[in-house]
Amino acid sequence: MATTELLSSEQIISLAKKHLIGNYTRYPVCLVRGSNSWVWDAEGNRYLDLFPGWGCGLLGHCPPRVVQAVQEQVAALIHVPNTWYTEPQALLAQAIGERTDFGGMSFFCNSGTEANEAAIKLARLNGRPKGKYKIITLTGSFHGRTYGALTATAQPKYHAGVEPMLPGFNYAAFGDLDGIAKAIDGETCAIMFEPIQGEGGVNVPPAGFVEGVRALCDQHGLLMILDEVQTGMGRTGKWFAHQHWNVKPDIVTLAKALAGGVAMGGMVAKPEVADKLKPGTHAATFGGNPLAARAALATIETIEQEGLLDRAIQIGERFRTRFLELKEKCPLVTDVRAKGAMIGVELNIEGAAVVQGCLEKGLLVNCTHQTVLRLLPALTLSDEQLEDGCDIIADVLLGLRP
Repeated sequence: MATTELLSSEQIISLAKKHLIGNYTRYPVCLVRGSNSWVWDAEGNRYLDLFPGWGCGLLGHCPPRVVQAVQEQVAALIHVPNTWYTEPQALLAQAIGERTDFGGMSFFCNSGTEANEAAIKLARLNGRPKGKYKIITLTGSFHGRTYGALTATAQPKYHAGVEPMLPGFNYAAFGDLDGIAKAIDGETCAIMFEPIQGEGGVNVPPAGFVEGVRALCDQHGLLMILDEVQTGMGRTGKWFAHQHWNVKPDIVTLAKALAGGVAMGGMVAKPEVADKLKPGTHAATFGGNPLAARAALATIETIEQEGLLDRAIQIGERFRTRFLELKEKCPLVTDVRAKGAMIGVELNIEGAAVVQGCLEKGLLVNCTHQTVLRLLPALTLSDEQLEDGCDIIADVLLGLRP
C-alpha cells in the first residue's frame, strides 16, 4: 500500500502485532534508517548500534560501496536461475576461493541455516560410499532453525516441542578432544563446529583444540566442517577464524556478513569434497543471485580498501581492555572474551535488564545464553563511538550493582 507520510512507531507496532506472527520478542522501537553504526527510529531518536543486523552489519548500516553496487545491479539484472551463468556470481566465487587456503569452491544460498544444511548433505554424500553418515557437533553450538541444522544445534532448548530430531547426530562437549574422540564410531563421516561459538556465549576454544579436531579428522578419515556464519568475512581479524589456528578445513559455511547486510549464505569446500555435489543433488533458487553477489563483492572490496581486518583486531583489543577495567570495578562482570570484533561479557545476573538499560540510553546491544552481553560491532566503528558505547554499558552495569 502506497503512503505519502511516515507512520509513527506506535502505528507500525500496532500493525505488526495485528498481522505478524509473534515468533520474535521485539523491543518497542521501530527503526527506519541507518548509517554506519547509527540507527534512527520513526520519531527521529538516534541509537548507537553495537550489534548491527544481528552480526550481518559487519560494515555498519548502508555501507556506501554496497549501496552503490546494489543500486547499479537492481537496474540491470535482479535474478536469473542458476541454469545460467552470471558474472557477479563467478567473480564472487573466485574472490572467496582466493581468500581461502584450501582452494575452496563455492555454493551460494540465502542464509546460514541453508549453508549448514548444504554442508550436512555434502558430508553425507562423501561418506555414503563407506557407509558413513553420522556427524558430531558440540554442546553450546548453534547451526540454524531447519531440521538438519536444528538437530546439529546441540542445545536442547531449541529442540523443545518440535521433536523428534533427525537421526545421525552425536554430541560432544566444546573444547573436549577426548570426548569427541570417544563419540567417533565406524559410521561417523564428519565433525561440525563453530571455531568460536557465538550464540553459545562467544566461547573461544582452548589452546590446541581446533588443531586437535583437525588431527582427529585426519586420523579417522572424517570431514572437518567449520560453521563460520558468525566468525567469517573478517569478523575476527582474519578472513576466516580458522586461519588463526593455521588449519585447513574441508568445508566452511558463511552467511551474515557475507553480503554486507543483503541476505546471502555460502558453503565453501575443497574441490575433491565439493565434487560430490552433482547436478540434481542440491540447489537454492535465489542462491548467488546477481544482486546479492554484487553486494558481497562490494563487501570484500570495502574490507580490503579500508584495512578492516586490522581494524577488527584493534576494536577487539580496545573492548577487551575497557571491559577488563570494568570487571575490576563491577562484581557483576565475571569474564571477558574477545576475538577481533566479536566480544562477550559474562555476567553473574541475567542480561535482559542490562540490554533494556542500554536501550533507554540510546545503545543497542545483545544478550545471549541469558548471561552474556554479546557485541558484534561494525568494523567501521569509530574510536569515539567505541568509547561512548563502553561508557554506557559501564553506567548501566554499575547502576545495577548491589
